[in-house]
Amino acid sequence: MIFHLSLLKWYDVHCRRLPWRALPGQQSDPYHVWLSEIMLQQTTVSAVIPYFNRFCTRWPTVFVLAEAGLDDILREWDGLGYYARARNLHACARKIVD
Repeated sequence: MIFHLSLLKWYDVHCRRLPWRALPGQQSDPYHVWLSEIMLQQTTVSAVIPYFNRFCTRWPTVFVLAEAGLDDILREWDGLGYYARARNLHACARKIVD
């Protein structure tokens, strides 16, 4: 078997199941991937998971996030640190929607 196919098959069996990752055979949600990448900068996966889940419950799409108030986003971000990430996330969501 070609190496990359073996690697992908191994990954499908052994990868960590994370809320922002699509299951094998499913399409990933670009918003979830983007949100997780921002949250995971200088932060551990175990710390991010509850924040990610709360964000996706409260702001399930980039459109809803763009409409949110920055103060609400910063309150939900509290504890992740590096608050510029939250401000930039919100600003970027607004630019995407515009």
